[in-house]
Amino acid sequence: MTSDIEIARAAQKRPIQDIGSRLGIPAESLIPFGHDKAKVSSAFIDSLADRPDGKLILVTAINPTPAGEGKTTTTVGLGDGLNRIGKRAVICVREPSLGPCFGVKGGAAGGGYAQVVPMEEINLHFTGDFHAITSAHNLLSALIDNHVYWGNALDLDTRRITWRRVMDMNDRALRGIVTSLGGPSNGFPREAGFDITVASEIMAILCLATDLDDLERRLGAIIVGYRRDKSPVFARDLKADGAMAVLLKEALQPNLVQTLENNPAFVHGGPFANIAHGCNSVIATKTALKLGDYVVTEAGFGADLGAEKFFDIKCRKAGLSPAAVVLVATVRALKMNGGVAKDDLGAENVEAVKRGSVNLARHLENLAKFGVPAIVAINHFTGDSMAEIEAIRAVAAGLGSEVHVCRHWAEGSAGITDLAEAVVRMADKPSDFRPLYPDAMPLFAKIERVATEIYRAGEVTAEKAVRDQLADWEAKGYGNLPVCMAKTQYSFSTDPTLRGAPEGHSVHVREVRLSAGAGFVVAITGEIMTMPGLPRVPSSERIRLNEAGAIEGLF
Repeated sequence: MTSDIEIARAAQKRPIQDIGSRLGIPAESLIPFGHDKAKVSSAFIDSLADRPDGKLILVTAINPTPAGEGKTTTTVGLGDGLNRIGKRAVICVREPSLGPCFGVKGGAAGGGYAQVVPMEEINLHFTGDFHAITSAHNLLSALIDNHVYWGNALDLDTRRITWRRVMDMNDRALRGIVTSLGGPSNGFPREAGFDITVASEIMAILCLATDLDDLERRLGAIIVGYRRDKSPVFARDLKADGAMAVLLKEALQPNLVQTLENNPAFVHGGPFANIAHGCNSVIATKTALKLGDYVVTEAGFGADLGAEKFFDIKCRKAGLSPAAVVLVATVRALKMNGGVAKDDLGAENVEAVKRGSVNLARHLENLAKFGVPAIVAINHFTGDSMAEIEAIRAVAAGLGSEVHVCRHWAEGSAGITDLAEAVVRMADKPSDFRPLYPDAMPLFAKIERVATEIYRAGEVTAEKAVRDQLADWEAKGYGNLPVCMAKTQYSFSTDPTLRGAPEGHSVHVREVRLSAGAGFVVAITGEIMTMPGLPRVPSSERIRLNEAGAIEGLF
């Protein structure tokens, strides 16, 4: 079987100027990075303001399992499929993080014959956006410690510095550290730590900012810590916002690449959905909506995380109104939700599919609460039986949703035209999009609304200190912000081993963080980590250069 990287390497790519011209982007408005990728200039994006918007299609999924779901693959395949049936479609996905690439999850450029290319570069350094975000974040970290060293004129309480450092790698050893050891010339020792770059507030800011002015304003609004009287100290108080914006100037411009079928795709931004808001940049999405009749985008992990944050954070903040949702599932993953072990997924098991389909049904019920019509895409594997597929179709039909079997992984756009035509029919009808909760609802009530309505929790618990912190932020004017739930992606609950559709469980909020620049409050639940660790056998052990100097083992 031909591997993803071999398929990508054999792609007949077009010069990136040709891809841009299909969207009406003149060559002088592209900032090329080699022959097959480019950034789109801010000046050109500004010139699009008066154009009407196309239809926005969200691709989300059931809860991920080791069996695989293929959300990005389906996003790319659907974009290709829409172009195949004669529609002007643009794809918008996130940039992959190096952490999962060298850890366990792998890259995020699609798979099989539904990929964005150049696959190796997209999954590795790409255009340097993540490095710019890491540098801007750590510049602020350095300025904080430098300010304290030189007299601390802002009276920043070193016990209450909340700004951590970041790197784009999984490294559990850096979750908690002590800085400034080695004597007076190195500063004042204090506890600190690292998050992964995709969890950085600056990543979220870059993905939610609308232009450079908005970017700099948001950077200045970052709270780095508190004084002894608990009043906040902002990045702008350290005069850090201008320098950070300089480092992010190019990174803010969206990246244009192509699919294996030479269709346009924006790959920009990369916040994780289990610890951040999990969507590509607002700038990329809005630019695509001005250039295409249909824009296909994804939200990370299952619909309980990615889709909820797409609706309640990205769409709310950016004024977006999605026209339709595609919910991706596989027969294999539903069998796992029905209790089948990974090694036994090859055997037909209709009853397990029926049991596991409660996960699919729960996501469909949840999506209906946002007023956007949903359709089910079964990402097809060769071992899937018709009886198993019909079992899924029956469950979806009971909730008013169509099911389409998609073979884009093996056949490219030719294998997903049925879904593409169904999506067009659905998207061309009016939708009634609405967020899950109003801005004015108290912060803890918003957390409870998500936990009870989407996760189906029986209770939400938090220590008094957490509740008091939320009340204090409300008193300081942050009560109207949405909440960003940090939760395991593997279950509706905070227990990653509970598959299917658990309900009545308890969600414990152990910590809250105010991302004042990004414009949301993060509620950290269960045992979720903002700095992941590597598995016992990381993917990096399989990645190497062969004798020809080509990369092997990347997926």
